[in-house]
Amino acid sequence: MPLATQPATPRASLLDSIASPADLRKLDPSELPQLADELRTFLIDSVSRTGGHLSSNLGTVELTVALHYVFNTPDDRIVWDVGHQTYAHKVLTGRRDGMASLRQYHGISGFPRRSESQYDTFGTAHSSTSISAALGMAEAARLRGEDRRAIAVIGDGAMSAGMAFEALNNAGDIHDTNLLVILNDNEMSISPPVGALNKHLSRLLSGKIYNGARKIGKRFLENLPPPVFELAKRTEEHVKGMVMPGTMFEEFGFNYIGPIDGHDLESLLPTLQNLRTLKGPQFLHVITRKGQGYKLAEADPILYHGVAKFDHVAGIATGKDAKSSKLTYTQVFGDWLCDMAEIDKRLVAITPAMREGSGMVRFAHEHPDRYYDVGIAEQHALTFGAGLACEGFKPVVAIYSTFLQRAYDQLIHDIALQNLPVMMAIDRAGLVGADGATHHGAFDLSFLACVPNLTIFCPADENECRQMLYTAYQHNGPTAVRYPRGSGLGIKPEAAMSTLPIGKGEVRRPGQRIALLAFGSMLGAALKVGEQLDATVANMRFVKPIDRELILKLAAEHELLVTLEENALIGGAGSEVTRVLHEAGVQVQVLQLGLPDRFVDHGDQAQLMAEVGLDAPGVLKRIEEAYQPNS
Repeated sequence: MPLATQPATPRASLLDSIASPADLRKLDPSELPQLADELRTFLIDSVSRTGGHLSSNLGTVELTVALHYVFNTPDDRIVWDVGHQTYAHKVLTGRRDGMASLRQYHGISGFPRRSESQYDTFGTAHSSTSISAALGMAEAARLRGEDRRAIAVIGDGAMSAGMAFEALNNAGDIHDTNLLVILNDNEMSISPPVGALNKHLSRLLSGKIYNGARKIGKRFLENLPPPVFELAKRTEEHVKGMVMPGTMFEEFGFNYIGPIDGHDLESLLPTLQNLRTLKGPQFLHVITRKGQGYKLAEADPILYHGVAKFDHVAGIATGKDAKSSKLTYTQVFGDWLCDMAEIDKRLVAITPAMREGSGMVRFAHEHPDRYYDVGIAEQHALTFGAGLACEGFKPVVAIYSTFLQRAYDQLIHDIALQNLPVMMAIDRAGLVGADGATHHGAFDLSFLACVPNLTIFCPADENECRQMLYTAYQHNGPTAVRYPRGSGLGIKPEAAMSTLPIGKGEVRRPGQRIALLAFGSMLGAALKVGEQLDATVANMRFVKPIDRELILKLAAEHELLVTLEENALIGGAGSEVTRVLHEAGVQVQVLQLGLPDRFVDHGDQAQLMAEVGLDAPGVLKRIEEAYQPNS
C-alpha cells in the first residue's frame, strides 16, 4: 500500500513582512525571486479590483525589487519616468494597503507624488523628465559633498523625446556627477542580446577590475598626444559597440553597461551593486517584457496597459463580450478621420505615441502610408505637421490637451505665425478622472485663446464634434478642436458632413432673465439648469472667434450672464465674454464658472465635476447665490 504523500509546507509570505525598503534589504538574495512572484500576484489582483496601469507594472517588478535592495532609498534618489510603472515601488515603500484606493477619489495616485511619500523623490506623469530631474539631484549631492546616488529609470518610448537627449548631453558634460540612467527597454527582443556572454560582459564592464584598469589606461593615455588619446577612446567605444548597442551613449559621456535581462535578479543584483560603486555618469540597459508573468497581458500588453476593473482569471472582455456603451468623442474622431481620408487624399494623420488613446488604430490599418506615429515627441509632431502643410498636405495632429502644453512654442512659431492649415484634434480636454492633475486638460483654452490666426472649436455633443472636425479641416488656417474624455450626450453623429459657420453660436433653449453661455462639454449641465430656472441656454461653439453678436444680444435681453467652461477660469472662455462686453461698454452682471485656480486631484469624473461645482446641482447653487434680480 503506497504511503500517503505529505502536503507541501506553504511558503511563508515574504511580502507580508515588507513595510519599507529597509525590511526588503534584510532578506537574503535567494529570497528575492519569491518576493517578486508574490508582488506580481498581488499587483494582478489589486489592479483588477481598482483599474489602472497593469502591463508596464508587471514588467518592472524585478527591477523595482533590485533597485530598493541595492540602493539605500530614500537617501539614494530614484526618479521614475512617466511613473505609471511604480505600483511595485508603492507597495514596497509602505503603501500596500493604500493600493485598494489607487486612482480613486481621495485615494493614492497612480503616479509618483512628492506629497505622498518620501520615496517619491520627484513627481512624474508626463514622459522624458527623469534624466533631467535625477541629474539635478545628483549635482546637488556633489555640490553638498554628499555620498548618495541618483537613478533615473526611463523607458525606451520616453527616450524618443528630445528632453531626454538634452539631459544626456548635459550629464555627459558633468563628469563628476554620480548619475545612473537605467533604460527600461521593453520593445527589443530579449533573446538575442541577453545570453551568457552578455551577462558576463555586463558584470565585467561594471566591475572594479575593468573600471580600475580603464581609469589607469585613461590617465596614461592622457599624457600622449591628443590624436592618440582620441583614437584609443574611440577604439574602446566601438569594440564595446560590436557586442552591445551602447556606442551612442558612450558618445554622450556615459559608461554603458548591458543589455541585461531585467527579470533576472541573479544578473540585476551584482550589476547594480557594481554600478553603485562607480563614479560619474553610468548607463544601464535592461530588457523587460510588458505584462511579464501574466499570460493575458503578455499576449496583448496594449489591451492591458490601462485597464478598468476586470476579472483577472477570465481577462478583459473584448468584441462581442464587451459591454456596449455610448460613443466616445475619441471614437467620433477616429471614425471621422477615416471617412475624411477617403474623401481627401491630402489628409495625413500624426500622433505623438498615442495611437490607441487618440482613436487612430483603424486609420493606421486602413491608411498606413498616411499615418505617422512620431513617438513621444510632441514638439516634433507639430513642426513635422507644419512642414507637410507647407507642401500642400492637410495634417491632422491628434494630441491630448496636456501633451499639447509641451509643444507650445511650435504651435505659435511654426504653425500660427505662418498661418499654416494644421488641424489639432485635442482629446482629454477638461477633467479626465483617475489620472489626476497631471492629465487634466485644464489650460488649453487659456493658452490657445491668445494665439493669433488660431480658430478654436468646442463641440457640445458627438454629432457637433463630427461636423466641427469637418469644418476645421476645411478651414485654410490653424485650427484646434477640443473635446473631453469619455462619451457625450448620447447623440448619434450624422454620416453626412457639412461646415458650420465659424464664430457663430446658437440658442438651444429660450428663457428669461438668466442666460447660460455654455462652451463645449458644459452644454449638458446648462440645459438641465436652464429647465429648472427657465433660463436661456446658448451653445457658444467657438472660443475664437467668439460670437460677439450673440453675446451682446444676450446681454441686452437678460439680467445675468453665466459662462460655463471645463477649463481654468483665468484667461478662458468666460474671460473672452467679459472682454467683449467691456469693449462694447455693456454693463451686465456676469458669473464666470469654470475650473478653480488650483490643481484638481484624481477621482471619478462625475465626483470631480461635483467637487468643483460644475455639475448641474453645483451650477444651480452658484447661480442662486449670485443672482440679484432687478425687480
